[in-house]
Amino acid sequence: MLSTLLNHRSIRRYKSIPVSTSDLNEILEAGTRASTTGNMQVYSIVVTTDPDIKEQLWECHFKQDMVRQAPVVLTFCADFNRFNKWCRQRQADPGYDNFLSFFTAAIDALLVAQNVAIAAEDKGLGICYLGTTTYMAHKIIEVLKLPKGVVPVTTLVIGYPDEMPGLTDRLPLQAVVHQQIYNDYTPEAIDAAYQPKENMPFYQEIVQKNGKKTLAQVFTDIRYTRNDNVRFSREFLEVIRQQGFMNHEL
Repeated sequence: MLSTLLNHRSIRRYKSIPVSTSDLNEILEAGTRASTTGNMQVYSIVVTTDPDIKEQLWECHFKQDMVRQAPVVLTFCADFNRFNKWCRQRQADPGYDNFLSFFTAAIDALLVAQNVAIAAEDKGLGICYLGTTTYMAHKIIEVLKLPKGVVPVTTLVIGYPDEMPGLTDRLPLQAVVHQQIYNDYTPEAIDAAYQPKENMPFYQEIVQKNGKKTLAQVFTDIRYTRNDNVRFSREFLEVIRQQGFMNHEL
């Protein structure tokens, strides 16, 4: 299992070989063994294999072809809908219509998603997370017919790889691990953390192609801009409100 974790790579091209029902169920079962707040399991997983629905999800996910290619698309949702209904059917009054409850359910869903990702890779399958889930949550809610109390937070495509890319670089351990307390970063520590990445020919070429002076500018000016962040943040907060998680009145 440690080898599986250390050799993780995002797969964006897939063979047309289907994933067997037994393998998929075993992977999903492993997902449900993830840690969960209060053992409430306030999440749901929507399994999509139907080509027509996948086509609609492809539109939602900025037309990334791996959504079409991969035989299985899994949408992980923060879900208090089921738990709230159980409470009401058992003469209990749920108070889970606030942002803290959404955040709790989102953590649950993400823990499950990572378990699923590891289990899939352990079976020789490839996976890729889709960050576009939160960008287009309002459209995904329509496609998957998610009721109030349910918010999509991430998506995994799963299938047999049709590529084997190299491992993606990571920051050194000392850049992300703090001993005992948080040690804020000095300019020297920032240089030590990021200069190895910045000096890679791959990233230097990206900087040059985009006409920028630094790799940081590629992130701030092109990949994840302030305008996009504000726009998608506003839209996602509205989704969270519409789905019933913004009541802060006692």
